[in-house]
Amino acid sequence: ASLGVLLRCGPQAPQCRVATKRAGFTSAVQSGCRRERAPLSAARGLTGWSPRGGGGAAATGSAAMPRKKVDSRVRTLIENGVKSRHRTFLVLVGDRGKDQVPNLHMILSKSQVKARPSVLWCYKKELGFSTHRKKRMREIKKLMARGLYDADRDDPFDLFISSTDIRWAYYKDSGKILGQTFGMCILQDFEALTPNLLCRTIETVEGGGVVVLLLKTMDSLRQLYTMTMDVHSRFRTHAHQDVVARFNERFILSLSSCETCLVLDDELNVLPISKHSRAIKAIKASEEDDAEGGGNKAGVVSAHEAELRDLKESLEDTELVGALVGATRTLDQAKAVLTFAEAISEKSLRSTVALTAGRGRGKSAALGLSIAAAVGFGYSNIFVTSPSPENLGTLFDFVFKGFDALSYTEHMDYEAIQSTNPDFNNAIVRVNVFRSHRQTIQYIQPQDADKLGQAELVVVDEAGAIPLPIVKKLLGPYLVFLSSTINGYEGTGRSLSLKLISQLRRQQSSAGAAA
Repeated sequence: ASLGVLLRCGPQAPQCRVATKRAGFTSAVQSGCRRERAPLSAARGLTGWSPRGGGGAAATGSAAMPRKKVDSRVRTLIENGVKSRHRTFLVLVGDRGKDQVPNLHMILSKSQVKARPSVLWCYKKELGFSTHRKKRMREIKKLMARGLYDADRDDPFDLFISSTDIRWAYYKDSGKILGQTFGMCILQDFEALTPNLLCRTIETVEGGGVVVLLLKTMDSLRQLYTMTMDVHSRFRTHAHQDVVARFNERFILSLSSCETCLVLDDELNVLPISKHSRAIKAIKASEEDDAEGGGNKAGVVSAHEAELRDLKESLEDTELVGALVGATRTLDQAKAVLTFAEAISEKSLRSTVALTAGRGRGKSAALGLSIAAAVGFGYSNIFVTSPSPENLGTLFDFVFKGFDALSYTEHMDYEAIQSTNPDFNNAIVRVNVFRSHRQTIQYIQPQDADKLGQAELVVVDEAGAIPLPIVKKLLGPYLVFLSSTINGYEGTGRSLSLKLISQLRRQQSSAGAAA
């Protein structure tokens, strides 16, 4: 049966026949007239067709989607964040917000002079798409068969997934990402968010990174004020059925007053919810220098940078320590590595060195370089512990950077062993070093203190996130390095500083007085 459509004909050819639908596209049959085509299959996703069903490009491909210029304020805000080392918070409102994530990632990549930023993508239960390449291809074939596949929209997203280092994480498993660092964070499923989850995920983004919150289509952000959140079910009782979402309103209002936040729709149009969104300007060179704490326009370096440079120059000829201090980025980090190296060189038993700092100050990096120093000094049995082995990604990265500084070669001088436990996401749990003699760096669970009988060095990363009685059991007749965050989600470190560290200081003072 043929399906007729009306065809608008030119004045020179008034006679037209009906159009018939053949093989998924509309073929119009007419007597020598040029006219505007009105294909019925456009509603099914086929935007091009051939008049005679031939193999033209229009019959097999979709029409090219017109390019749209992104609002300059989006790029300017991200570039300002990269220059000042501040995070940028973007809220995407719309059901197709995920399709704009590759564009934002590209803007961030071009703003940074380094490798493509890694991505943390957090969700509640279902992503809404497959991250497995074969499954994704099967989904594409199904969409193409139904005429719903748009190559201009879907291909960039598939390329983004396949070419980017993305860490997929359930909100319930977000504790495993503590201590890791990402360049970009995507948060979807707003109803599953809590203040704890926000702190846990956003604080993993490096300075200059981007945080993207995906929201579904809505008429006004005020709809979030009364939105029922998943956590409300915990507080709902028989006597109190109604739970007021107080946090939602405070959170949205805080975004309106945040100068590094923009609210966009799913086409990257800026939604005017605050006054500061109109006056986003690129920061000047002097402002950039002030934000980074560096020099001024004349190129004068700060006192800390000058002291760090002098310290590195003074240690250049020092064997082992000079190379490791040369890998540090800040003066405090260099001093921490020097202190750890001094304790390692003394090889004294029952000594504890505690390191406390704020979130993202390079504690794990300093510990990693110090472990490399311990290997260089001949320590054979080194144990590392933290709440989860996935929290030690940065620490092991800097262990390997320390090995590079000491001219160790992977597979020739050492090998890294990843966990086969699927819960640990291929995290490194052991490093075997066999350059001069057999040396091991082994991860253990915090509660496995009974396995430390042959330990020479025990490193406890994020001790503030481990219960204090367990931390005390980890102390013993060996050298112990502790690190703790004093303000951040990993733990405030108050119990550690008020009880354990103060106790260690009293023991040190009493031992000094007795001597």
